[in-house]
Amino acid sequence: MSGSPYKLASVLLQYPTMALFDGLDRLDAAAREAGPRASREAFARFLGWLRATPPTEVAQHYVETFDLRRRCALYLTYHRYGDTRGRGMAMLAVKTAYRAAGFQPSGDELPDYLPLVLDFAALTPAGAKLLRRHRADLELLRRALREAGTPYADLIEAVCARLPRPGRRDLALVRRAWEKGPPEEEVGLEPFAPPEYLNGTGAGARR
Repeated sequence: MSGSPYKLASVLLQYPTMALFDGLDRLDAAAREAGPRASREAFARFLGWLRATPPTEVAQHYVETFDLRRRCALYLTYHRYGDTRGRGMAMLAVKTAYRAAGFQPSGDELPDYLPLVLDFAALTPAGAKLLRRHRADLELLRRALREAGTPYADLIEAVCARLPRPGRRDLALVRRAWEKGPPEEEVGLEPFAPPEYLNGTGAGARR
């Protein structure tokens, strides 16, 4: 595994297969090398929970957290835009960032899927820049996971520890978006975003 904490977070934020549990020793080793200290500690807390919890319970918890809670969706643009026209435009900007750096994201996922963005950040500084651009969205996800009382919040803590603290503008945006929650679907994405973004799945759906 790459030594990047972003790559580690990407792996741990995906649906927990048996391969994940089989690789816990490697994941622990990667977590010990993560920086800064706050990231190492957050990864250690999460991996401790992963070791102590039966795989079937972890899988059930994952579904309950990310598939059944709108505020916990692993799609960065969803927290502010829901399935609205604004989200289609925001996803276009994300995909443009990939292409500008010479990358072509997989068509299996929407471009704002957090593990995909984290993989991008592990490969190039342009990916870390994209995460910084979505600092407010990460903060919204972190708050939602903390409110839900899930150990998955530690993974977002680990990512955020490597990024600048939210600025005043970000915090104002977070306050407004947190009060309202993700917008309900108004007109849908399909009429407003390029077809390659749209595979008939909504936020929180697992592929």
